[in-house]
Amino acid sequence: MAKSAIHKGAAMSLNISLPIELENRVRSHVASGMFGSASEVIREALRLFESYQSVQGATLAALQLDIEQGLSDYQAGRAAPLNIEAIKEKGRGVLAARGKG
Repeated sequence: MAKSAIHKGAAMSLNISLPIELENRVRSHVASGMFGSASEVIREALRLFESYQSVQGATLAALQLDIEQGLSDYQAGRAAPLNIEAIKEKGRGVLAARGKG
């Protein structure tokens, strides 16, 4: 097995190209004093991006489970056609009852 050039905890030097707008934003964050260097800004941005991806993945997995459950319910006869008019009528009844209270 080949040894990795990147060791856990070791800093890696990486040159990246950014559009001027992003470069200005990185410089602005450093100038604000919130970050000590451009590297800190990029590291934080990468952490946030990975967190976002994790949430997106969890959301997608939950949606897939909901779809599977819905299909299972439909196939088992536990789902009925949606009657929009009945829903509207029920809502109107609730609103009318509130108005009389």
